[in-house]
Amino acid sequence: MMADMAFYVGKKVLITGHTGFKGSWMCKALTDAGAEVTGYALEPPTDPSLFELCHLADKMNSVIGDVRDLAHLKKVFEEVQPEIVIHMAAQPLVRESYKNPVYTYETNVMGTVHVLECVRITSSVRSFVNVTTDKVYLNKEWEWGYRENEELNGYDPYSNSKSCSELVTSSYLNSFFQDSQVAISTMRAGNVIGGGDFATDRIIPDCIRAAQAGEDIIVRNPYSTRPYEHVLEPVMAYLMVAKAQYEDKKYAGNYNVGPDETDCWTTGDLVTLFCDKWNGADGASVQWIDRYDGGPHEAGFLKLDCSKLKKTFGWKPKWNVETAMEKIVEWTRIYQTGGDIIACMEKQVKEFMK
Repeated sequence: MMADMAFYVGKKVLITGHTGFKGSWMCKALTDAGAEVTGYALEPPTDPSLFELCHLADKMNSVIGDVRDLAHLKKVFEEVQPEIVIHMAAQPLVRESYKNPVYTYETNVMGTVHVLECVRITSSVRSFVNVTTDKVYLNKEWEWGYRENEELNGYDPYSNSKSCSELVTSSYLNSFFQDSQVAISTMRAGNVIGGGDFATDRIIPDCIRAAQAGEDIIVRNPYSTRPYEHVLEPVMAYLMVAKAQYEDKKYAGNYNVGPDETDCWTTGDLVTLFCDKWNGADGASVQWIDRYDGGPHEAGFLKLDCSKLKKTFGWKPKWNVETAMEKIVEWTRIYQTGGDIIACMEKQVKEFMK
């Protein structure tokens, strides 16, 4: 089962974190599908930003706000009366969470409380999806994928705050939504890659910046293993679940969304793949070097078991990592040469949905 985008024609969808990388891809897909989209987020987190490059503010109701501001968020919910709410606003970086743990917890935990409180008091809402992360699990560094019933206890402030976000969602569900019309799911995604990510401290944007500067790519930990997936994989899975539970609450639950086991790559192998695809595009000769920097603790080995999503919806990943990397290089080359990135994104969405 894929996301049925025809369902979203005319639907009122509120997305928190819409100005980010993943949020921009989601807004692009929804606005093109004919949804009435409202976004609530801080200003775009990077310069340049995918949100601004796509001129998405011209195609939707873009509200600049902080999920820590409950009064403002309530006002937006009252005005919009959304039917579907997808919560993606977060402080999303592990290393940043070590630098600013209080801000990370305020945003990722109390932000979730505020969004759920607005859902609770807004009678129009029928479907709520809380987007978290594969890092919510207590990481035991074992070789098999974590399942949705595993213990939640992330190590670092980012991961732990997202574990808390899951627990907040569970508490609100048990306390307030058992007999309501609102269907609630949380979705735990793997490491997302794709065209238009300009974030700092993420491996693919770091690769692209080094390649553009003609410098070697610095890899801090080439042996860490992560479930890498193209951004359209989780975006379309979120929309699939949001639709399904809107129509039938039996589909509400907690879901992992990640690649097949063959696409759990080490960082070093991923960067090697990037170099191969990048160099093959124009004869460049970018390469990477191992330079472990002794930074703060991060998980070394992490996989997801997505059996539940597959069994429930007949879902499966569409693009493997090699295809995802080809799409990244395609998008980046068009962006570099001043080409039409909006048309490129529309093309990639259509290819993905086939």
